[in-house]
Amino acid sequence: MNVLVISTGGTIASTADARGALVPTLTGEELVAGCGTTRKVRAVDVAHLDSSSMGLAEVDMLRRTVRKSLFDEDVTGIVITHGTDSMAETALALDLVHTDARPVVLTGAMHSADHPRPDGPANLRGAIETAATQRGTGVLVHFAGGTFPARGLMKTQTTANDAFTLSSPSPLPRPMAVAPAPLDGLNIPIVRAWAGADSSLIEALGPVDGLILEALGSGNVSAAMGEAVAKLLRRGIPVVVATSVPYGEVSFAYGGAGGGSTLGALGALPAGYLSAGQARIALATALATGVNPRSLL
Repeated sequence: MNVLVISTGGTIASTADARGALVPTLTGEELVAGCGTTRKVRAVDVAHLDSSSMGLAEVDMLRRTVRKSLFDEDVTGIVITHGTDSMAETALALDLVHTDARPVVLTGAMHSADHPRPDGPANLRGAIETAATQRGTGVLVHFAGGTFPARGLMKTQTTANDAFTLSSPSPLPRPMAVAPAPLDGLNIPIVRAWAGADSSLIEALGPVDGLILEALGSGNVSAAMGEAVAKLLRRGIPVVVATSVPYGEVSFAYGGAGGGSTLGALGALPAGYLSAGQARIALATALATGVNPRSLL
């Protein structure tokens, strides 16, 4: 049985160029060769990206690659090497459509491959071991010695090795998986609120398929921003309200034009414990597949 490593780039595959800037240069085979695993592994390269460039088209490609790879009964699990900036979003995108008992495990690194103390080899070795031994777990992220479920995961450190944690006190239940459908082409921006924000950002959006509102506190925005969001909701544009607070759940408790309770009464949906980025993936998947967004949030 093989663990399949799918390489997409990211810091784990990066080295410094002549100017000292980090760019993905290593192949999946080179990453596996340097990680010290004793498992039987084969590697394939599908991209060489900084994960800040991992758009919906690339997420679609990864979904197809994983699905096709799991047709091979000799594959015991899949590891995806990925940049950390959007790892949590890609992990959830894969988890929402994952029905196989074999795990998909994402990993990466905070230090480049040519750093004096690279963390990528240990992360990859641990992810391979997880993919070889776990069953029925859905999509996971293995990082800095910890293994996390995709749902509710967030990056909380810019440079520290232990960059990931869960936003909820305990792991969140996985919703029933949906059949994959293309996400590319959907326009779902994230707009962040701030104290006293006016309506200008909402009014400048143009045509959108949905909106993620990264609100304050438990899910509130200023009155002016709330009034602009209300116009979108009355036009039938789906709006999901997340929070800029790192931990805790969105709950619609407050009134007023920008209060979560008011927006909820107009049809806005709370993101629960999902970050704005993960909420965007959940809403995109719901719109692409025609399911009620509540079922994926």
